[in-house]
Amino acid sequence: MAIERALGIGCTAMQVFVKNNMQWFAAPLSAAEADAFRNHARRGELEAVFGHTGYLINLAATNPDFHARSMRSLREELVRAEQLGLPFLVLHPGAHMGAGAEAGLEKVVASLDELFAGLPKNPVKIALEVTAGQGSTLGRTFEELAYILDHVRRTERLCICLDTAHLFAGGHDISTAAGIKKTFASFDKLIGKERLEALHLNDSKTALGSRVDRHEQIGKGKIGLEAFRYLMREARFRKIPKVLETPKGKDMKEDVENMAVLRGLMQAPRT
Repeated sequence: MAIERALGIGCTAMQVFVKNNMQWFAAPLSAAEADAFRNHARRGELEAVFGHTGYLINLAATNPDFHARSMRSLREELVRAEQLGLPFLVLHPGAHMGAGAEAGLEKVVASLDELFAGLPKNPVKIALEVTAGQGSTLGRTFEELAYILDHVRRTERLCICLDTAHLFAGGHDISTAAGIKKTFASFDKLIGKERLEALHLNDSKTALGSRVDRHEQIGKGKIGLEAFRYLMREARFRKIPKVLETPKGKDMKEDVENMAVLRGLMQAPRT
């Protein structure tokens, strides 16, 4: 029903979980289930469809059992994503759990190397998502994301997803035109604009640099509208899929409202 629900409220891009996002494992997809999604009659009306991994996965986990579960879970999600015809899965890089950022990043690299080696023909990429830096989570800085990109053997299997709420809470001041331009100049230098394949557009309930990940409706949080105006108007982002992870009810009226705000920002101001 995901495709019908998305089109029903006017979406042109969609992000899905390939199984319950708060469970480690799920029964394998049947051929009929996969075909129903991949060959849905209206799928072509969506310009982009991609996935997000479950929230339990931590490739930097220090507990051996937890790490093994994370590896198996992500491996199975990559298989499911291929069955569903998804180009990439968005992944939070992980949390070092007190081992330190350097050790955590090394473990993420080793884990990705092992996963990619075990699925050499799987075409699904991993889109590393910038994080707010809450607790011991990795990926708050562009330098940490760049470290993973630079050290994984099959770096072509990786890309980047930027989340506006995470950027802001993580200390990137994107609330002004000058600030967001500076942020992307840094991203381009450290990572490269060609790596960006998805954007999560969320306002932030928490302050700049708070390192607390709390999403808010567009224009109703601490970021304000300037960042979103820039992202909606700048030519370089035109082909980058943008999805909302803002709070929502079952009827998704909040998504309708947020999309209206974002599309309104695309219009040139009246003179």
